[in-house]
Amino acid sequence: MDFYARINILGGRAVRLPKGDVRDAVSLDADPVARAQGWVAKGADRLFVVDLDAAAYRDTRNRPLIGRIVEAVDVPVHAAGGVRSAGDVACMLDLGVEQVGMGTAAVNNQVQLWDLCRDNPGRIFVTLDVLPDEELATRGWMAGSGRYLEETLIELSSAGAAGFHVQAANRDALVEPTNLGLLRATLAVVEEPVIASGGARDVADLTSLRDLVHEGRRLQGVVVGREVTEGRFSIEEARALLGEA
Repeated sequence: MDFYARINILGGRAVRLPKGDVRDAVSLDADPVARAQGWVAKGADRLFVVDLDAAAYRDTRNRPLIGRIVEAVDVPVHAAGGVRSAGDVACMLDLGVEQVGMGTAAVNNQVQLWDLCRDNPGRIFVTLDVLPDEELATRGWMAGSGRYLEETLIELSSAGAAGFHVQAANRDALVEPTNLGLLRATLAVVEEPVIASGGARDVADLTSLRDLVHEGRRLQGVVVGREVTEGRFSIEEARALLGEA
């Protein structure tokens, strides 16, 4: 399993969202590039960069910053947030991002997703934020989509999505347990890589993610962030655990 380090960017700073609402953002670092380099120096396999300004406000001011992060590290960068069009995808790929994530736009406009996956094979992944009844949340957890997990996974897989970043909406990764049932349900539906994007509280949660299996299929990776800087576990511990999968 790969260890993804998350960097949320809002107003040019690295932030944490305790419950997914940008209005409650907690500033972590004024220099996201240095933060990215720190994650890599500690052993992150990949970076997952989320542009919250683009996602919440359609403001693309952070894109040059994402490009600087890509240039500053020697691991693959996956980026998401506010990617709604072919132009957005092209911009991200031009910055050197390995894979581009789409969320609301992928769920609401699957014809466009088919076209983008056809034109950029292996480069488009989908981020899914899932409510307790398996309805998909959109617009940064602020709205329900009227679409549900299983049917949408089947459709997006058919469209050519390269993989799925899946997390429970409105969950605080430092407090609430990992939703293993949600991730197991995803593994049961699609063959593409599935990444646990919601983080883990501690080593016990990481172990549960490592051991999660459905008919021989396992998670491809897990995204963590503040859990490490809070001291819940070290990257060395996480890499050792996840490497056993």
